[in-house]
Amino acid sequence: MFEFLTLPERTDKPRESGLTHVLDKGLSLEQARQFLEVSGRYVDIVKLGWGTAVVTPNVKEKIALYQSYGIPVSFGGTFFEVCLRQGKLDEFLALVDECGMTCVEVSDGTIDMEEADKLAIIRKLSARYKVLSEVGSKDDAVTITPSRWVELIGRELEAGAWKVITEGRESGTVGIYRPNGDVKDGLLEEIKETFDTTQILFEAPVKKQQAWFIKQFGTNVNLGNIPPDEVISVETLRLGVRGDTLLTFH
Repeated sequence: MFEFLTLPERTDKPRESGLTHVLDKGLSLEQARQFLEVSGRYVDIVKLGWGTAVVTPNVKEKIALYQSYGIPVSFGGTFFEVCLRQGKLDEFLALVDECGMTCVEVSDGTIDMEEADKLAIIRKLSARYKVLSEVGSKDDAVTITPSRWVELIGRELEAGAWKVITEGRESGTVGIYRPNGDVKDGLLEEIKETFDTTQILFEAPVKKQQAWFIKQFGTNVNLGNIPPDEVISVETLRLGVRGDTLLTFH
């Protein structure tokens, strides 16, 4: 009914760019149904945040529900790190297969992992899954130089990562962000100049961050850690029908 409007051109699902990656922090099965009824057409990936899958009721049924909408699901990177720290990677992958998952997040945001070991895991898993590898620390005291960010992203893409996630947490105050939530624009400019940004998934849980990426990188930038109740908002930002991006596109 809104065909008379001229809007920015969005990519079609299944997308390689313009991804909206959603952080499920423990929705119930019924909440997930309601969420999908409203927003399912705009969701490209759902992550079951950190280790919430361990304590969420009906988690296998919820995964199946998301997948019935054609939406891939991954466990959170922290859950992967716990399994790795306990030497339970094989058991983790068996669970991934049991749940019919096609995406796996490989993270070292909390634990210490040798870079060679992480790259070896990415190479191994990329033969079976779409690997979302994550670069950046969850510790705001850890400083990574822009050149090191670029080096790490490049090596993980070369190892077979489908997309590399730039750390921002659900708070949007670490990694590619300053403690006040502002984007480290110099770092992001270097990433933009070095890579095809369709290969990068930028965690952007806060509206001002989402608007910044859409203005700087375009409608079809990949955005991650989007709260379920913000998916419609993000799509309006992408189309310029919210004040924050109206003048960018119209």
